[in-house]
Amino acid sequence: MMRRFFRMAAIMSGSIMLLGLLVTGAMATEGGGGAYPNGAEDFMAGAVPPPGTYFLDYFNWYSADRLNNNDGKSSNPDFKLNVTANVFRFLHVTDKTVLGANWGMQMFVPILNVDATVTTPGGKISQSKFGLGDIIIDPVILSWHFSKNLHAVFGLDIFLPTGDYDKTRIVNPGRNYYTFEPIIGATYVCDKGYELSGKFMYDMNTKNSATNYESGNEFHVDYTFAKHIGPWSLGAGGYYYQQVTDDELNGNKIDNSRGYALAIGPQAKYDYKNMSLDLKYQFEVETANRPQGNSLWAKFVYIF
Repeated sequence: MMRRFFRMAAIMSGSIMLLGLLVTGAMATEGGGGAYPNGAEDFMAGAVPPPGTYFLDYFNWYSADRLNNNDGKSSNPDFKLNVTANVFRFLHVTDKTVLGANWGMQMFVPILNVDATVTTPGGKISQSKFGLGDIIIDPVILSWHFSKNLHAVFGLDIFLPTGDYDKTRIVNPGRNYYTFEPIIGATYVCDKGYELSGKFMYDMNTKNSATNYESGNEFHVDYTFAKHIGPWSLGAGGYYYQQVTDDELNGNKIDNSRGYALAIGPQAKYDYKNMSLDLKYQFEVETANRPQGNSLWAKFVYIF
């Protein structure tokens, strides 16, 4: 019965890292997560840099040994997931203004490797897959700098089904559907160097034509509390994720299919000339209808 099938996504840096798993029990968006890699952004998340061209490289390692059900309890005793991902991001901010904001554009290109082990009605299954994930484009980024302390950004990320996908596999680099994600970000840094940043997103997913499954809409936030000390930025951050509408299969709603996650961890950044490097570790303290694990991130920024 199709309602007993769970497709789980491992979300990594810059783009989703899809893992479709045939597992009894918990369900969430097809893949168990959204298109966006929760927790990818941190320091100055609402402050797009001034006009120029930027290269960003995200590295992420995620590991989980729990697959939680709707009550947040482990539902698959043999479950294991490890995802290693690298995402190339290209950002260009123009000197053109729209509504008082600088107009920019960006693209993300993810490469990933997924290893998974799950128990299905037919027994334990393990599989690994390496390849290109779903590319993200955003042709309209609007960034405001209201003062030296307050910044904001609006964008519309579009996730394209470019990754390899086969509904008969238990792991897939691609999701095989589009996601449209409006973004609002804000950053406030006081004169004493304390920072509060948030990136607020709402995902709208199209139907997967191979499975006739349509994932529900999702709301999620990356957040950061930090202190800037010279070239260093030190703080804590993570993400909150909540699926807000039910999944549908063949046009029928699926009960108890909404995912939830809350994560927090330490983070640090160092700025040097036209470059920066930041590191962070995030602990998922609660999840429902999703994996529960931890992730390590590294992000490098280069200004041309």
